[in-house]
Amino acid sequence: MHVWYAAYGSNLARDRFLCYLQGGRPPGASRTYVGARDGTAPLRDVPMTLPGEVFFGWRSPTWGGGIAFYHADVEGGALARAYLVTDQQFSDVVAQEMHRPPGTDLDLTTVLDARRHDTGPGRYESMRLVGQLDGDPVLTFTTPDPAALQRNPPSDAYLSTIARGLRESHELHDEAICDYLLGCPGVQPAWGGRRLASVVAGSGGGQRARAARSAATSVTGASQTNPRHT
Repeated sequence: MHVWYAAYGSNLARDRFLCYLQGGRPPGASRTYVGARDGTAPLRDVPMTLPGEVFFGWRSPTWGGGIAFYHADVEGGALARAYLVTDQQFSDVVAQEMHRPPGTDLDLTTVLDARRHDTGPGRYESMRLVGQLDGDPVLTFTTPDPAALQRNPPSDAYLSTIARGLRESHELHDEAICDYLLGCPGVQPAWGGRRLASVVAGSGGGQRARAARSAATSVTGASQTNPRHT
């Protein structure tokens, strides 16, 4: 079975996400990942906009600051990148997000039927069905209670990784990336516009890129832009 994993944080950057599948340490992180049982690269990836918002909270020992979470029950649009992977690979990504060894297949029956399945109280233990694309479910995961999680600003390395992923997937220019991130709860007031612009530019910006693209194709509960094979 294949599923789309909708990434909205550092996994927006493809090389960072591949550490979950093939092992390795992302630039700026303090943790080395063992990888999934199946290290095959995703069959496809597409930029996507989810209903809701991205916010930053907790304090990550891997990144040294707040990390991204998805809040589905508020107004807004959360920029994401959906990777087409196997359900086994998805299970191994979830396990590593929770600092557990990969190797246990998740039962996706509940989330596919009820659109939500909380498997525990941990920071990424709420699986969400956010749509359908080309006949396959679009899944993501977040904290079970976004309102209860304390907001916390992210580190420069984490923001740089997200900025690179937004540029890769949504083809945003630097100003649009800054505007989007400044609108995510937890970023301000620790990150001002000028300071953030410096980090975004250092992530590989400066080149001309298309502005944020509106959704072109609807999927159930989410929107997709410019599908592509990778």
